Amino acid sequence: MGVFTFEDETTTPIAPTRLFKALAVETDKLSTKIAPQIIKSIDIEGSKKSYMKHRIDSIDKDNLTYNYNIIEGDFMTDKVEKICHENKIVAFSDGGSILKMKTSIYTVDGADVSEDVMKAGQAKAEDMFKAIEAYLSENPNECN
Repeated sequence: MGVFTFEDETTTPIAPTRLFKALAVETDKLSTKIAPQIIKSIDIEGSKKSYMKHRIDSIDKDNLTYNYNIIEGDFMTDKVEKICHENKIVAFSDGGSILKMKTSIYTVDGADVSEDVMKAGQAKAEDMFKAIEAYLSENPNECN
């Protein structure tokens, strides 16, 4: 098994506890509002033709950390076993937040994941984050 890991961080004007609530606690409720063109529904159980299955490993409200794995999905090739995400939100000096993300892609033996594939996945995650950030900015009473 190979492991390809990359780390990233981004700043946002959204307060840490509000951002945590949106990303870790209420993401299932917000995702269909924020990106209906991408996410039609979220089912806690079940599957559809186009899907992605997450397994939440931890949510720590006190330390604003949450970790989850993507363990199944029709986008995953026979090369990828799982994708692990470790996230931490910390306060930024202006009242906003810094989201620190670590992503590890676990491949099956002998498989290689191209840099282009990793960048494409990261770009999709960034697009979703920007959509969440914009939604929270436009809806100040959401996730309080």
